[in-house]
Amino acid sequence: MLRIGVLGAARIAPAALLNPAKSTSDVQVVAVAARDRDRAAAFAAKHGIPTFYDGYDKLIADPNIDAIYNPLPNGLHGRWTLSALDAGKHVLCEKPFTANADEALVVAAAAKASGLVVMEAFHYRYHPLFQRAMEIVRSGELGEISRIETALCFPLPLFSDIRYNLGLAGGAQMDAGCYPVHMARSLAGSEPEVLSATAKLHKPGVDRAMKSHLAFGDVRATVTCSMWSTSLLRLTAKVFGSDGSMRIINPTSPQTGFHRMTVEVKGNKRVERFDKRASYAYQLDAFAAAVRDSEPYPTTPEDAVANMTVIDAIYRAAGLEPRQPTA
Repeated sequence: MLRIGVLGAARIAPAALLNPAKSTSDVQVVAVAARDRDRAAAFAAKHGIPTFYDGYDKLIADPNIDAIYNPLPNGLHGRWTLSALDAGKHVLCEKPFTANADEALVVAAAAKASGLVVMEAFHYRYHPLFQRAMEIVRSGELGEISRIETALCFPLPLFSDIRYNLGLAGGAQMDAGCYPVHMARSLAGSEPEVLSATAKLHKPGVDRAMKSHLAFGDVRATVTCSMWSTSLLRLTAKVFGSDGSMRIINPTSPQTGFHRMTVEVKGNKRVERFDKRASYAYQLDAFAAAVRDSEPYPTTPEDAVANMTVIDAIYRAAGLEPRQPTA
C-alpha cells in the first residue's frame, strides 16, 4: 500500500488524486494538511481522509506517510518538495514544478541525491491519447515535421484568484502555458529556442495571456495560452508534416468531455478515439509503479528543469521577469 498525504486542501486534489485513489487497491490517501485546522478537518471529513494536520511540516513528519502530493501555489512547490525529500518522502508535484528553472535545478539535484521518486503532474502525458499522438509523430507517418501548434486557453475572470498573484509565482504562462510548452516539447522530442513572445497583462508583471514562437531546429512551433483573452476556450495540439497532419482537440483532459484526434495523410483521413478513464488515474498508476517497482516515467525532475527553462525564456522574450519562489 502506497500511503499518500496531501499538502493543502486544494480544489484540484479530488480530481487529481482522491478519486483515482478510490479506484485502486494499492494507493491510499491517509492525511491532509492545511494552514487552518478547521479547513483541514472539514476537507478530511468531506473526503473520508482519516488524519488531518494544521501544518504542512506536521504532515511531512508523519512516519506513516510514504509520499506527498504537492498541489500548493506555484511559488511554494519547490520549498515543500524539498522538505518532503528531506523527510524521505516520494513526491507527486503539481505543475509547474517550481517558480523558475534555477529552483527546478535545486529540486532536481535533491531528488537525484535522495533516490526518491519525484514526478511532475503533467497527467495528460500518461493518457493513451497523447501516447498515441507521440507514436504517430515518431513513426514517420506524417513525413518530415515542419510545424507544431499547441494551445491551452480558458476563461478565469476572477482576478483575485491566486493564479494572478505574482508573489505566488502566478501568471497565464505558468498556470496554463506550462501545458502547451510541455506538449510541444514532447511532440518535437527535443528542446527549443524561444524566438519571440508577446504577453497581454492583467497588471504589471502578471500575464493573462501569452503567445510565443519556438524553433526546434528546423521545426517551428507556436505556443498559445490564456486565462483571460478573446480566446476564451481553446485546447488543441496540431502537428504538420510533409505527408500529412494530426489535429487533437482537448489533449490535456480527454476524459472531461469531447475529444478528437484527426489524422490526415495523403488525402486519407481517420479519427481515433480513446476511453474515458481519467488521465489522473493513469498518472497515479505510473507514480505507484515508479515508487513500488522503479518503473521509468517521463515527467522527471530533469524534464521539469527543461520545461521551466523554456518558460523562463518565454517570459524574458516577452519583456517580463521569470517568477520567483514565494518568500
